[in-house]
Amino acid sequence: DRVFQEKQSARTDEREQLQLCLDYVRDGDSLVITKLDRLARSTRDLLNIMRRLEDKHVKLVVLDQQIDTSTPTGMLLFTMLGAIATFENDLRKDRQVQGIELAKRKGIKFGRKHSLTEEQVQEVKAKRDQGIKILDLMTEYKISKASIYRALSNECATRSKLT
Repeated sequence: DRVFQEKQSARTDEREQLQLCLDYVRDGDSLVITKLDRLARSTRDLLNIMRRLEDKHVKLVVLDQQIDTSTPTGMLLFTMLGAIATFENDLRKDRQVQGIELAKRKGIKFGRKHSLTEEQVQEVKAKRDQGIKILDLMTEYKISKASIYRALSNECATRSKLT
């Protein structure tokens, strides 16, 4: 018995523990997982993993859905649930996109709030024009050098749009 545990998202390609597990299993082993949807990113990925297990004569057991691919019924359930999981994931993505579009139409802003208000950006620009050093501006406004430069460049971009 050997346990492989991974907290990596199935959405990334770098699933080291899964790869180690698939390399480790041998003829006659059972790969036991808790939930089918935690194993793969898509139906295709799931079927590729299953093919790899079948080539090594390894059965897959899924605890939550009580699936055992060594039986015809288990294999049917495995394939159907894999397709349903992919379908649900696609629906979730569609709902997320629709929700974001609706929020944008309602004027909801996404992302981090600006470090400086428009008034502060004007102050930074004026102080910089007076020769105040970037380091002093960073200290005064408690922001990074990148934020100071971004504020200065945004001010320039905004001003050029107005003229």
